[in-house]
Amino acid sequence: MTNNPSGPAVLVTGGASGLGAAVVALLAKSGYRPCVIDRRQPADGVPWIECDLADTRAAEAATRSLAEQLGGMGAVVTAAGMDVPGRLADLPAQVWERIVTVDLLATAAVIRAALPWLTGSGGSVVTIASTLGVKAVSDATAYCAAKFGVVGFTRALAAELAGTVGVTLLIPGGMRTAFFDDRVAQYRPGADAALNEPGDVAAAVLFALQQPAGCAVREMVICADQESSYP
Repeated sequence: MTNNPSGPAVLVTGGASGLGAAVVALLAKSGYRPCVIDRRQPADGVPWIECDLADTRAAEAATRSLAEQLGGMGAVVTAAGMDVPGRLADLPAQVWERIVTVDLLATAAVIRAALPWLTGSGGSVVTIASTLGVKAVSDATAYCAAKFGVVGFTRALAAELAGTVGVTLLIPGGMRTAFFDDRVAQYRPGADAALNEPGDVAAAVLFALQQPAGCAVREMVICADQESSYP
């Protein structure tokens, strides 16, 4: 993958797979310079730092390192996420807390670390929540807590940074990615489940980043037209 050296740098967390990889690919084709924080290597030629986002201090350090390496940071897209479904009483505490840390606390940590560059460039933030950030379901207390948190965090951040950094909350439904692969059968989508293509969600991310100065796309819901978790 070849990046345009004149385009703004965009940090994509979780950019090695799933939605994150789709965002990275589309950004590179659209003249941006994507970079990645992930535990796995992204597409060839994409600058990245290996990092477990459950270590939020390491995530902050990786963000600063990439910004310095690339001479700034024009935008952040927090596409990293995880879930392990199960009843609260059955899910080990360390697993429950890891879900909330990766999905919510790392989102805040990375954006906080990038703010000096984003405010200096009039940059943008796109956070990735979930339809389960606006609709609660059983056996998803950690994921719902985290994604409801991303919704509230992003709305507050948009108010806080209005006029200096563009902030968009993106709420996707289920997608055709490996997100569900490691789940037991009862928590996997059925063969006939309505799922969206990650490339379609990536296009919404690009749309948010391409808005002109003074125009804010605050929130978007992107899902298959028969998504069962929305509205």
